[in-house]
Amino acid sequence: MYRKGEASYEPLPLPDKVQLAEADALAAAEAFRDYMRKRHSVRHYDTRPVPEAVITACIEAAATAPSGANHQPWHFVAISDPDMKARIRASAEEEEKDFYAGGGGDEWLSALEPIGTGASKPHLTDAPWLIVVFAQRYGVTQDGSRYKNYYVPESVGIATGFLIAALHHAGLVCLEHTPNPMKFLPELCGRPAHEKAVMILPVGYPAPDATVPAVAKRKKPRHDVLTVIRATEKPA
Repeated sequence: MYRKGEASYEPLPLPDKVQLAEADALAAAEAFRDYMRKRHSVRHYDTRPVPEAVITACIEAAATAPSGANHQPWHFVAISDPDMKARIRASAEEEEKDFYAGGGGDEWLSALEPIGTGASKPHLTDAPWLIVVFAQRYGVTQDGSRYKNYYVPESVGIATGFLIAALHHAGLVCLEHTPNPMKFLPELCGRPAHEKAVMILPVGYPAPDATVPAVAKRKKPRHDVLTVIRATEKPA
């Protein structure tokens, strides 16, 4: 995408202006907040298909995220092939067996107990789609030379947040499964060695009998997540 020396700063008038009047802005912010409160991480999926165009549009939304130096150090692999999903599940469950057998440590396993997770990962094959999120440790130009990427974890995290919000906006559910380490994923997905899989998102519709852990509804209150430092009036 990039070649050294080919890019220079060129100011562009703001192409899109979506600003709202103050009252409308508050209404929009509160409506979005309330809608996002309806988002849930789901482990039980209906097997009915999801159109590829919907998945593609959500990933395109994720790719609009800001990134360090605008290098966009991410790649998304969307998988609907049953055989590949089965291979991913089998490998993931092998690693999870070790984790839940004690490899994760007592504190971590205790923290997960209220979530109700275990070594079995049927959602990796039940969900009609798996989206594997890759982070690019460095970039490669068309002529094969490397260039440095900046703020890779932060950039990929923002893009993944965009993706999760877009999936929710499309009426879908997903689950944030973090590979550890699942080093086979780049080769399986046909990705280069400098890309690291950081998350697998099973995506689809919730099963009719889907449940979520009660503890997942416990969110920190506003005073625990927000500090406001207001402008103070200076004396005349």
